[in-house]
Amino acid sequence: MLPDPVTVTAASPTPALTLALVKNDGYGSERKDATNGYTVITNHSYQKGGGDKHYLQMQKVVTATDPISGQTKKQTASVSMTIVRPAFGFDDTAMVALAKALTDYRDDTEVTTLKLLQFQS
Repeated sequence: MLPDPVTVTAASPTPALTLALVKNDGYGSERKDATNGYTVITNHSYQKGGGDKHYLQMQKVVTATDPISGQTKKQTASVSMTIVRPAFGFDDTAMVALAKALTDYRDDTEVTTLKLLQFQS
């Protein structure tokens, strides 16, 4: 089990986060940072035929003004990652390397999150 709370060091533009456990059922958890509007959802499951699946999602809720109506409304944005490991052929080291390769790809100067948001692929 991860510690409670999980603290994440600030990395501009994201503030430091203190993600306190609000729900845990043995197959996943939900953690919230009450100050900054962030939520992390983690789920774990076993695959039919063997292997396992791990899902991680971060959400941020803000109150924003609708540019058409002028009313303020809650808006939620999210990012997620799913890791699926087959029953054999990939040990922990290989799976960590694969997940790291994905974040390295996203963070590469030729790719970047901004370019992905601009529909570049």
